[in-house]
Amino acid sequence: MSSFVDSAQLHAKAGDGGAGCVSFRREAHVAKGGPDGGDGGKGGDVWIVADHNQSSLLGFRDHPFRRATDGQHGTSKRMHGSKGKDIVVIVPVGTMVNDRDGNLLVDLKGPGDRWLASEGGLGGQGNARFLSNNRRAPAFAEQGEVGQENWYNLELKLQADVALIGFPNVGKSTLIARVSAARPKIADYPFTTLVPNLGVVRVGTRAGRPADATEFVMADIPGLIEGAAEGRGLGHDFLRHVERARVLCVLLDLSEMAPLAPQEQLDILLRELGDYQADLLERPRVVVGSKGDVAAYEMDDVLTISSITGEGIDQLVAQLAGLVAQVRREENQLLEHEVVVHRPLPDEITVDKAGANEWVVAGRPAIRAVRFQDLTDDEALAEIVRRLRTLGVDRMLTRAGVRDGDIVNIGPLSFEWWRDDVSAGLDRGDHHRATRRERLARHGRLDLGEPDDDA
Repeated sequence: MSSFVDSAQLHAKAGDGGAGCVSFRREAHVAKGGPDGGDGGKGGDVWIVADHNQSSLLGFRDHPFRRATDGQHGTSKRMHGSKGKDIVVIVPVGTMVNDRDGNLLVDLKGPGDRWLASEGGLGGQGNARFLSNNRRAPAFAEQGEVGQENWYNLELKLQADVALIGFPNVGKSTLIARVSAARPKIADYPFTTLVPNLGVVRVGTRAGRPADATEFVMADIPGLIEGAAEGRGLGHDFLRHVERARVLCVLLDLSEMAPLAPQEQLDILLRELGDYQADLLERPRVVVGSKGDVAAYEMDDVLTISSITGEGIDQLVAQLAGLVAQVRREENQLLEHEVVVHRPLPDEITVDKAGANEWVVAGRPAIRAVRFQDLTDDEALAEIVRRLRTLGVDRMLTRAGVRDGDIVNIGPLSFEWWRDDVSAGLDRGDHHRATRRERLARHGRLDLGEPDDDA
């Protein structure tokens, strides 16, 4: 089983917020102690963080689920619940996060880049938070918010310094095994390498100790074939790992067993790179003739190497190290970068028609406004009215075309919209002076228009 995985799925579940507490102070000689319910703790977040020490998405193949812990509930004596613990999901540098429809959300290009994958739910406020001059004994509290839950598709694009490119069986694996500690599978038949192999090449060591040594990462990209840019074989899976390489090392087979003449190999490889991504042809590159010990072809102005005898290896490594150092110097000027979120998740209120006489109000601000434990409490409903009016939900519903008698749903709250000459929408008017049993039997009625004088 391969230990390299470059695509996987992630299920990120943030922690739920703890519920607020309904409690009243009860002590000897204190007749009316007032509300003292504490707030619930916020649920933990799920963060995706890029790290150089991670080289594959293997850990997500059989275990894609990552969950943060929930916030604790509030208790009496104004004691707030503790916050849930965040969870950090480590991914390799170069990981792209897509939604389930394939839309790119964020590209974690640099070490330490982090992105909030799922936000923990807010903790509910305890009844002590709702004490006011007009509300001396609030008997309601907020429910904790449910943490976000999302599925993501993860895709890794390797960020190697040097990418080895060539036809199958051209000697890429043998070269990387010669110049680094990598030990890829090597055999004398095509497509021995089915996944990229990485090796660290050290240049400038003396007596086994670094002395102004240069290190760079070399990637053995599986062999390309004609038509790879159109997806033939595993072309796209292979080519995406070339996109971020600083330097390209193109290997040409000089042996008599080569499938094509070296110049034809070079023309096809460059054409496939250009068809896949045009700017790949502008990258610094070194063209190398491989298998020099059994060469049947000669090419002018092309370095000939043999990974078996070591011919030309030192010269090649030195040349690659120089190009890598040059590109790194140019990149240092742009080292500071921000994590670009390509498609921010919307956090706005929307009104959609769910049926002939039914509407759904969506969006975290609106749902947060109605997250009370007891939606039959008159004082809780009054607080909901105030919050929704502040958010402008009444105006949004009016503009959307809501009519008298239509049912409006906001999270767990369902109510009947109505309008008359006095006020409209969701106000605590005469409709809320009905008995609790009657109100529950009819979904509940609210009015978001201008408040009555006794509201």
